[in-house]
Amino acid sequence: MAEFEAISNEPARLSNAYQNWYRFSRNPTAVIGAAIVVISILAALLAPWITPYPDHVGAVVNFRARHLPPSTEYWFGTDNVGRDIFTRVIYGTRISLLLALVVLGTAVPIGTVLGLLAGYFGGWVETVIMRLTDVALAIPPLVMALAMASVLSPDLINSMLAIAALWWTWHTRLIYSITRQLRTQEFVEAAETLGASKFHILFREILPNCVSALAVKTSLDCGFVILVGASLSFLGLGIQPPTPDLGTMVSQGSAFLPDYWWESILPGCAILFIALGFNLLGDGLRDLFDVQEIK
Repeated sequence: MAEFEAISNEPARLSNAYQNWYRFSRNPTAVIGAAIVVISILAALLAPWITPYPDHVGAVVNFRARHLPPSTEYWFGTDNVGRDIFTRVIYGTRISLLLALVVLGTAVPIGTVLGLLAGYFGGWVETVIMRLTDVALAIPPLVMALAMASVLSPDLINSMLAIAALWWTWHTRLIYSITRQLRTQEFVEAAETLGASKFHILFREILPNCVSALAVKTSLDCGFVILVGASLSFLGLGIQPPTPDLGTMVSQGSAFLPDYWWESILPGCAILFIALGFNLLGDGLRDLFDVQEIK
């Protein structure tokens, strides 16, 4: 019987997926954002094969080629020690995406669980979690990240910890608000009446109704996390040379402005490109889910 129901529901799921894709594809900005994100991810994954000078990722020095402008040989020019900037931008994109993946992979589950607990149980659980969240929200994430990064040794792992330390708060507040609205709905009350466990209600009844909001929030947050990570590196509190990082490249290149503009401007454009892609994708997902909720 269960197998028959699964087979009968398959065409409906395929139809819904096609309708969702059709609505998404009709939004040009969302498609552009998705294309930018896909291009960035593919470039990061295929970096060793698509970059012309993979060895320029490390401590390579070629003073004969220093400060060369963009050309057919060096698409983004070279830096102050003769390394290919295009190669280092591609590898820097890989690090930025890894930073966003780890930070949000840590912050989103923590914030989601805390928001579910506070919104469903209420009482002292809600008071403790939400007051802690309010205190953390009062501290700007960049300021907290700067404080932690200045105490810890500057590297990739500590940059991730510094940014993730407060990022969970936004997701806690979001899921808490949604859970408070859903806990009085009929499907939740029906599950409670039938004797469903708290775990089942939280993660099988309420959480699936938060997925759309989480997807939008996470997509938008990717761009902001990358910007915060680049800010830390720009100030010398992030990933250290010779490891290629977009924020560090902007910082080092700024010392040679305006004569050798490409050393700072082009890595900055790469940061803008990635952040813009995630923001456009998040806006497209928000429009898509808004249409579903209206219907």
